[in-house]
Amino acid sequence: MVIVNDRDRVDWREGLTVQGLLDAMGYSYNLITVTVNGELIPEEEYGSAPVPDEARVTVFHLAHGG
Repeated sequence: MVIVNDRDRVDWREGLTVQGLLDAMGYSYNLITVTVNGELIPEEEYGSAPVPDEARVTVFHLAHGG
């Protein structure tokens, strides 16, 4: 089980990556910042960065405006 933003629970599976988690949750925003267990994951590593079982993931959707 992976906990996202301290509220959503996602079933963990072998080989789960940050991108796989974002896809499973339907996140398609352009500006997203992700931490896994408090560690900032660079966007270019989303496809390869593993999400371990029982991870705590925080997803920030960055918005801009005035």
